Amino acid sequence: MRLKSMVVSAFFLLVSALTFASELSEKLLTQDHVLLMRHTLAPGTGDPANYTLGDCKTQRNLSAEGRKQAAAVGHWLKKQGIRAAEVHSSAWCRCKETADLLKFEGFTVEPSLGSFFDDMNKAQERNQELHRFITEKVKTKGDKALILVTHHVNIYEFAGENIASGDMVLAKVDASGKMTSYKIIPRPH
Repeated sequence: MRLKSMVVSAFFLLVSALTFASELSEKLLTQDHVLLMRHTLAPGTGDPANYTLGDCKTQRNLSAEGRKQAAAVGHWLKKQGIRAAEVHSSAWCRCKETADLLKFEGFTVEPSLGSFFDDMNKAQERNQELHRFITEKVKTKGDKALILVTHHVNIYEFAGENIASGDMVLAKVDASGKMTSYKIIPRPH
């Protein structure tokens, strides 16, 4: 009897996981959902003084663990049924490396995903730019998921939530690119 109970429980867990998987991939195929992802582990806070975007050696970068996390997230997303994605990234090296390690067909740097940690007065302006970007991209992405790799300050301004490195936010958006609802998806371990 115990074995039967364990088999039934395992079956329902599998069905539950597959249901979520198809929900995630199905939602990301629509024009009203987008996946925002915080870059994976890059120890520290902010960037060193006098960093430049064109020189990764001057920035806070992914650790070896952060690189493993990014690859694991990309693998997990594919297991969820996401076969093709249009990936956009902040210009910061830790975001670009995260986007690259997801292993979709490349990525594009998008200015509206750039950090404003050094100047929090830019939060509202950058968020409005992000809304405009999302509005245009959801119309033209076709049958690809729209994945945006950015920073915690950007996600906090967009969704009102602090999330950990590598965590994701599945956001439902309206016609103006503003979030109407969301679900936090913890980074798979």
